[in-house]
Amino acid sequence: MTRDERIELARKTSTPSEALAQLARDENDTVRWYVARNTSTPPEALAALARDKDPGVRWTVALNPSTPPEILGELSRDKCDDVRWRVAQNPSTPPEALAQLSRDGDPNVRWYVAANTSTPLEILAQLSRDKNDYVRRYVAANHSTPPEVLLILMVDDNKDVRESSEKNLSRRALKL
Repeated sequence: MTRDERIELARKTSTPSEALAQLARDENDTVRWYVARNTSTPPEALAALARDKDPGVRWTVALNPSTPPEILGELSRDKCDDVRWRVAQNPSTPPEALAQLSRDGDPNVRWYVAANTSTPLEILAQLSRDKNDYVRRYVAANHSTPPEVLLILMVDDNKDVRESSEKNLSRRALKL
């Protein structure tokens, strides 16, 4: 089978799980990337791909909405920042992993945790005090942020943070 044929097979959600598991071991990283992206890929294959040498394959597993929470927990400790960014974005990431990522040294990782609507409220409250303006801005824009946190952010030193919290509160008021 040619590389293009394997890619086409890896892309299809109708591909049998046994075939996807086999393609997850393909020597070509592009084929593995498409398997990692496929929402029909079996959890065992996603677990193997989460340990792939190619960070692009690992971050694709991290973005896959079908990736089991335990695999996302493992990927939250990946040495590659790009992988941790994607884990922080996934709404299926477990709260413990989001808590760990909220303390990450890379502010981009914390931004994505702050923007994730599945982030627990106590973590959003913690991130509302982050030294990075962008992290606080993402907390202010997150529809899950509690109103009491938004009220505090309305007096933030940063204008963008204040404006984001005002917009968020205004949207909520309109829905009432």
